[in-house]
Amino acid sequence: MKMLQRTTASLVMLLASTVAPASLWAQSITIAIGSEPSTLDPQLRDDGGERQVNDNIYETLMARSPTGELVPGLAAEAPTQVDATTWQFKLRSGVKFHNGEDFNADAVVASLTRVIDPANNSEQMAYFGTIKSAEKVDNLTVNILTTGPDPILPSRMYWMKMIAPGYAKDGDLAGAPVGTGPYKFDSWNRGTDLKLVANADYWGGVPEIDDVTYRFVTEPGTRLSGLMAGEFDVITNLLPEFADSVPKFAAVPGLETSVFVLGTDNEVTKDPKVREALNLAIDRQAMVDSLFQGYAQIAKGSHINPAAFGFNEKLESYPYDIEKARALIKEAGAEGKPLVVIGESGRWLKDREQIEAVAAYWAETGLNVTTDIQEFSTYLDSLMGDGPRPDAIFIANSNELLDADREMSFIYHKDGAAASNSDAEMAAMIDAARVETDVAKRLALYEEIQQKGHDLNYTVPLFNLQDIYGMSERMDWQPRVDAKLVISEMKVAE
Repeated sequence: MKMLQRTTASLVMLLASTVAPASLWAQSITIAIGSEPSTLDPQLRDDGGERQVNDNIYETLMARSPTGELVPGLAAEAPTQVDATTWQFKLRSGVKFHNGEDFNADAVVASLTRVIDPANNSEQMAYFGTIKSAEKVDNLTVNILTTGPDPILPSRMYWMKMIAPGYAKDGDLAGAPVGTGPYKFDSWNRGTDLKLVANADYWGGVPEIDDVTYRFVTEPGTRLSGLMAGEFDVITNLLPEFADSVPKFAAVPGLETSVFVLGTDNEVTKDPKVREALNLAIDRQAMVDSLFQGYAQIAKGSHINPAAFGFNEKLESYPYDIEKARALIKEAGAEGKPLVVIGESGRWLKDREQIEAVAAYWAETGLNVTTDIQEFSTYLDSLMGDGPRPDAIFIANSNELLDADREMSFIYHKDGAAASNSDAEMAAMIDAARVETDVAKRLALYEEIQQKGHDLNYTVPLFNLQDIYGMSERMDWQPRVDAKLVISEMKVAE
């Protein structure tokens, strides 16, 4: 009997040592995202997969609340404007990077200098167009200088992640990032998953969730099945038709507008008649009804998000007129000519479906249309690289600055990372609007630019998208308006 009791006791002890309590298991979560980061360097690529991870590792001088209010982040308070081209930031004291380096004015200067250095060719420059330099005032005070007056400079500092100067020089920002945030990099199994662990020394307090694993799952159906099987706790871009079938879901108005950027200097798409035909050939209402089931709205003639300052309320959505589209293609002598449509799959809600549906509509005009669905890193090179501009390339363009300058600088300005036009007049208008401090004049410039882009059909705007997430039963999370996956704002049920 004593032997049996000792054996039973040993078994209980063994189980206790190998099986963690439910409350401990509950502090680990798994998130399925649609694309693997092309890099973990937070300053060089404009990559949503990178941000979904790095928004938890790195921090910025200014931050936003979940509802979008601009608030101090690593800045101790809101900045003050010293003069027309100088903003001064006071910094939080006692903040350290994960490797032990101090966060201070030197780190801000190094971070800003690295992003705007032309040698680094950062794809994020649409967020930072006016920034000229940064100067250390004292250890916890820094001045940021702009090329001209910039009324949205504080919002730009919501985007620029702060890096550790020493680590940026000698470490591996691309593969093993180091920030000041609530989570620290742990491991990256390329092609499969990436893990972060809680920062026990975080200046803002230790987050509730101990660790998070990101799984890279391109296919939305696979993300859905993983959620239903209990493999994932959060999935991005939940298919609208399954919103009522998952344990939990949440949908919020997003900041992304799906759009095709047209190569206005390319052989076929340089003809304004062809570009007009491409806009008229799409039955957007049919796509909204069949693809999104109420979780998207037809864009009103522009890729500028309606939530952004400067959105032109006067524009109307492009109508559907396939007969006129065919006539325009015939008039342009473009029947049978090739049109290559470039896109990706998995990063955005119904991205492949949008690309393929639009390509099919365009084929009905008489053009010889082919699609090229690329791996995400290759796609980013097509969108923002130095090579030839695509005839048409898909993007769900976002605007976290909540100002039209972001989208105009990115897509409309001839020097923008994703621009496919050489319109010097439009570029000059964008440059002027960026430094205009009179609100009414600035709005008028934005409206004029959008009207011109609309009339010349520089882009093919599709839909203002909602962000839809699926969640496991144990998740307690209200998604943010800026689509950031901030793990420290998530909780799990006990």
